[in-house]
Amino acid sequence: MVAASVAAAPAVNKGPPNALQGFSQNRDQPVQIEAATLEVRDKDKVATFSGNVKVVQGDTVMRCKSLVVFYDGQAKPGAGGMKTASTGSGSQQQISRLEAKGGVVVTQKDHTATGDTGLFDMQSNTVTLLGNVMVSQGQNVMRGERLVVDLTSGVSRVESGKSHGPVRMLIQQQPSNAARDGGAAAPNAPRLGPSRPSSSN
Repeated sequence: MVAASVAAAPAVNKGPPNALQGFSQNRDQPVQIEAATLEVRDKDKVATFSGNVKVVQGDTVMRCKSLVVFYDGQAKPGAGGMKTASTGSGSQQQISRLEAKGGVVVTQKDHTATGDTGLFDMQSNTVTLLGNVMVSQGQNVMRGERLVVDLTSGVSRVESGKSHGPVRMLIQQQPSNAARDGGAAAPNAPRLGPSRPSSSN
């Protein structure tokens, strides 16, 4: 298990909301990583988590088959990005990027984002989901080939691919008040139909 913290500017939800934005919204929460195995290659500065990988930060959860962590040398005090206190080298390291592979699923509350591969770039503070991307909130679903989320600005962009076709979105409309009330008209709504002739004296 690895404990980490994320430093990022407050995010503003722009574009399609999705679960990946939860990593920015929970930036002050520690990150916990669970996996069946952990292999650390300190000379190459790479740590690989394999087997039922689970990453939790606040109410955001990511699951995948493997997670590769690339880290630099000594972390600078006050530097942004994700820092880990345990990469096997005995000193604090600065993570430069993460690569999540194999059935990547990210959930936050009722938001879900899935794809084949997830790339976390700590320098640009962006997350990219690649391959058979699906973003959903409740019954609303959007599909594409690539999803890029800027965790600093909160801007999300969904792109199409040659093999996947255009970006597709399904939005479930909420029933109107009249539909929920069995079609009854509002109290002051105008009545349509033939008017009665006025009676004359």
